[in-house]
Amino acid sequence: MSIFTQSKEPTGKSLVNAIDIRRLPKVLLHEHLDGGLRPTTVIDLAAELGYDGLPTTDAAELAKWFHRGAQRGNLPEYLEGFRHTIAVMQTPEALERVAFEFIEDMYDDGVVYAEVRFAPVYHTERGLTQDEVVAAVVRGLERGERTYGVEWGLIICAMRHMQNSLEAAELAIRSRDTGVVGFDLAGGEDGFPPKKHVEAFQAIERANFYITIHAGEAYGPESIWQALQYCGAHRLGHATRLRDDIQVLPDGSLKLGRLAQYILDRRVPLEMCLLSNLHTGACTTLEDHPFGNFIRQGFRVCLNTDDRLMSDTSMTQETTLATELFDLNLRDLEKLSLNAIKSAFAPFDKRLRIIFDTIKPGFAAARATLH
Repeated sequence: MSIFTQSKEPTGKSLVNAIDIRRLPKVLLHEHLDGGLRPTTVIDLAAELGYDGLPTTDAAELAKWFHRGAQRGNLPEYLEGFRHTIAVMQTPEALERVAFEFIEDMYDDGVVYAEVRFAPVYHTERGLTQDEVVAAVVRGLERGERTYGVEWGLIICAMRHMQNSLEAAELAIRSRDTGVVGFDLAGGEDGFPPKKHVEAFQAIERANFYITIHAGEAYGPESIWQALQYCGAHRLGHATRLRDDIQVLPDGSLKLGRLAQYILDRRVPLEMCLLSNLHTGACTTLEDHPFGNFIRQGFRVCLNTDDRLMSDTSMTQETTLATELFDLNLRDLEKLSLNAIKSAFAPFDKRLRIIFDTIKPGFAAARATLH
């Protein structure tokens, strides 16, 4: 049942059949640059760089290999495929190409604003400095925006199993005038709590900068609580395990624990990724994903892809899945885009412009086709 029950608009599969979801103006806040390469690009770059570690050089077979590898039900195995994508992203030309193609893919997917994240430390194996890595990615994103008009922000990731998170935070801060909009903590959660990196987050806060943290994907509410109360997260990546702080009562209503109630009350954005959560084991089935309960309860949720190559997904596919699984209508989909752009780390005036010049007119045009 849609959260807008008074509407007479079609919902679920009927809506999917009635409109072109790809053309809806969508906003993406959670995608990893090294998790969304095209298989053909991986093969091309491997040949250019002399990297011979790929399991196959057939694009279709390579795509299947990545998808199979990602669907083993736990986060550490899901992350194994990244060794190949990272291996081919070690030159300025390769990084610029991947970033440009990201924007091109966003345009083809109906995304009007996208934030993409990565860990520059992984791209220094051939002598690039981290500043040079960021500069190459920014060049690709800027060229993509000039070509396709998709606006963007870049997020720098620290890795929770490394000891250099403060260095990553300082890199994000000094790159903020070139297109970097925030800072993230990524990687396997279990055994690597956010509070171990509190110095890095304090540096970000002192710089009046923005924080999103992977939390509640492979570990429970404790990780989410630390991300918020120790590290000052403005957004939460995944937060799927917030469901552990919510009780579903016999009548279907929800009883929120103190953490869940705080997140709801404070309008903390939840960057949700349906297919990725299934593949990493954060949920056992898509039908059981807490997204449906979160959106019905009024949490500020938005849809994301996480790793398009690994999970074989797109914003169109994630939106279609959510629409069908949770019986959403067009107002729900508009709300998801609005939630995302309101939660973006872009400047306020840019967010307003995208809302009123792009998102609202785009959904109004889609609504007109239903009548």
